[in-house]
This record gives sequence, C-alpha cells and structure tokens, in this order.
Amino acid sequence: MNTGSDEPGEVAVAADKAKADRKEAGQEAARGDGGGLGSRAPEFVKARRLLHLSWQVGVFVVGLAVVAAGIVMLPLPGPGWVVIFGGLAIWATEFVWAQLVLRWTKRKVTEAAQRALDPEVRRRNITLTVIGLVIVAALVGIYVWKFGLVMPWKIKEQ
Repeated sequence: MNTGSDEPGEVAVAADKAKADRKEAGQEAARGDGGGLGSRAPEFVKARRLLHLSWQVGVFVVGLAVVAAGIVMLPLPGPGWVVIFGGLAIWATEFVWAQLVLRWTKRKVTEAAQRALDPEVRRRNITLTVIGLVIVAALVGIYVWKFGLVMPWKIKEQ
C-alpha cells in the first residue's frame, strides 16, 4: 500500500480520521439532516409499532400505485419514467432499499448528463441526428416521387 509517505504513524492517523468522519456523518444522519437512511415518518408514528407498520403499508401502497401509473404511461402518452421515479421517491421516504436505488439512479443520471455535455459526444450525437434526418428525408422524397401525396392506406395497386 502506497500512502505517499514512509512514516508508519500516518496510516493510523488517516484511519482514525476516516473513522471520525464516519462517526460525524452518523451523528448528522441521526439528527435528521436528510442524509441518513431509514424512515422519515413522524416520531409519534415511529414510537408505536403497529402505527409504524400501518404507515409503511400505506406508503408502500401509494408508491406502488404511482409506479403502476408510470408503467402504464410508458406505452401511452404521459411522463412514464418521471412518474416511476416519483413513486420510487415516495418509497424512499420509508424504505432503505428504495433510498439506495434512488441514490444510484441519481448518480447514473448525473454521470449521463456529464457525458452528454462532453463536446466530442455532442458532436457525434449531432452528426448521427443529421444523418438520420437525411435518410428519413430521402425515404419521404422517394415515397412522394413514386406515389405522390397519398396516404399509404389509400394507395391502389399499380
């Protein structure tokens, strides 16, 4: 392991500092700064086991309804993916697994946005779009030249 120094004590100091940083992060999460994982239910709900379980079932059912609506919107008109991620955000208010999935998704979307802003990638995307539009325009031109401005379902056998 290369720590950048030959001093034996520096590794232990770095490990102690990392442990202290993790402990501080845990204390911030316990204070409810929004960075921690776990239930965000009100304290009086968390204090009663049956009420908390009912709360979790309610959050799950509402999140499931929103996710199902998003899945229905995928083939139909509507913002399907946005609604699905909204349902995931509802689940993330109560369930750790949903919080982890949402964090992973946010990280991947941010990485994709950064890649899309890369000038080389933008040039490639613009080039591919122009090529695709030229191909579509050529196909439409061939169709109009051969059949005229007639809808495909009204073409008679020639």
